[in-house]
Amino acid sequence: MRLVLLPVALAVCRLAAGEPIPIWAMQPTGFFSITSTEDELSLVCQAAAVPQGVRSEKVWRAFKVVGPLDFALVGILASLSHTLAQAGVSIFAISTFDTDYILIKEFQLEQAITALKQAGHQLVTA
Repeated sequence: MRLVLLPVALAVCRLAAGEPIPIWAMQPTGFFSITSTEDELSLVCQAAAVPQGVRSEKVWRAFKVVGPLDFALVGILASLSHTLAQAGVSIFAISTFDTDYILIKEFQLEQAITALKQAGHQLVTA
């Protein structure tokens, strides 16, 4: 698997279900993700954009699986998450139409990079 480490620190935020999507979460460039369920509004956005008082977990870094990935491919997230679980690294996974992203807490970044490389995954520059 080929992976790219995104250059920006991210935050995972939780807002109440039904709240409007805040402008601060949507960066004109870069990475953000929004998921709304009956229980919550979950946002992933640049850590620097999150206002004080917003329930959030900071500082995450994201690996992008180089794609686009075909929907018929099987086991991509399983392979990555298994490798990282074996190394004791917790993840937060996000998928889009074209690819997958694995978020790692920044304090575990070097541990994750080492584990991924040892498992044969290739880290490339954007």
